[in-house]
Amino acid sequence: MGVTGQPRGSDLLAASQRFERRPGFLSRLLAPGFHKLLDKLDAGMDRGAVLGRLPDGNTRLFGSRAPGFEAEVHIHNWRALLRAATGGSVGWYQAWEAGEWSSPDPVALFAVLMQNAQTLGDATRAKGRWKRALKAAHGRRRNTRSGAARNIAAHYDLGNDFYAAWLGETMTYSSALFDPAAAPQTLNAAQRAKIDAILDRVDLKKGDNLLEIGCGWGTLARMAADRGAKVDAISLSDEQLAWARRQSVGNARFLKQDYRDTGNADAGGQYDAIASVEMVEALGHEYWPTFMDCVARNLKPGGRAAIQFISMQDELFDAYADSADFIQAYIFPGGLLIRTSEFRALAEARGLAWQDEQRFGEDYAETLRIWRENFERAATEGLLPQGFDDRFRALWGYYLMYCEGGFRAGGIDVHQVTLVKEK
Repeated sequence: MGVTGQPRGSDLLAASQRFERRPGFLSRLLAPGFHKLLDKLDAGMDRGAVLGRLPDGNTRLFGSRAPGFEAEVHIHNWRALLRAATGGSVGWYQAWEAGEWSSPDPVALFAVLMQNAQTLGDATRAKGRWKRALKAAHGRRRNTRSGAARNIAAHYDLGNDFYAAWLGETMTYSSALFDPAAAPQTLNAAQRAKIDAILDRVDLKKGDNLLEIGCGWGTLARMAADRGAKVDAISLSDEQLAWARRQSVGNARFLKQDYRDTGNADAGGQYDAIASVEMVEALGHEYWPTFMDCVARNLKPGGRAAIQFISMQDELFDAYADSADFIQAYIFPGGLLIRTSEFRALAEARGLAWQDEQRFGEDYAETLRIWRENFERAATEGLLPQGFDDRFRALWGYYLMYCEGGFRAGGIDVHQVTLVKEK
């Protein structure tokens, strides 16, 4: 249990209650019309196929027009379709939690739905008053200074013992970078390879000053210090900072600081290099310019920043950003994936040249698969810390499957890019 006597993770579960509803009588009343919704889903399935087993005992094949992912779904109750039709991915999760649908392989199901997200259109998105409610609730979690601190705490302060049970020995909560030539490669080796790639991008040398924005549990900062750099690593997570400080080396300082307050008097307020790994997804759209201002302000002329970020496909972004999805409602309050074209334009408008962009979404899918296996093993063997109830454990497993499917289909992607400040 947490210090308040509530189950650990209850902040995320409690916050998500504002998104919940229970369509009981209404779903039974509308059941005859669900076949029209099924027709719409079938029409939107351009690639891949889904075999659906329906509550009335019938089976139906959706799609199967062109190669793609293939999945099977068992709809145990018509309520599942009503939840999905009105609440999008939030409603679909609530239906899964209620036992209203199941699948032998949810990852494949999430992948085929993402693969067809553009042609499915609003058939799988929140709409009407549910869409307005989701958007309003998400809007109340804006990443103001106080809001960002609350949002970060809700997710990252679940406990170091919790994350240590499944992240791996590097305690790195971002995509690894796998080397096909080195296969088979362990997750820990691929995580170190990712960090080395980030540090190589900024050409980090002995004596350089590095700012890390969003330091996690400190592995990148320690590896940078091992190269002889002087590191200021910032975070808003008390739990992560406590872990990082215990593992600290002499040339790395771990500071509780908002990125909007960055500065280093010893370096004249400027750094030779900046690194930020999957922090920008926590900003929210309105703060993207502020982040780029931070990078431009803190880099020396000619300095380099290496950013790793998660993107939503440009063609899907507007519809995605116009509401709130399952991840925003239950997992990352205040979060928003990046629209790459806009993020690049913001960088270039501030004299930051966008160079050497690399995409490696399939590596993230593999990272998530390993995390999920680690998490499931820890849960089965009783290795998760006390205080997390069955509902939270189920939620976390669903989250890891949901994300893996998105990366496998390519609707979301992960990037590394180098930003060079013009002299």
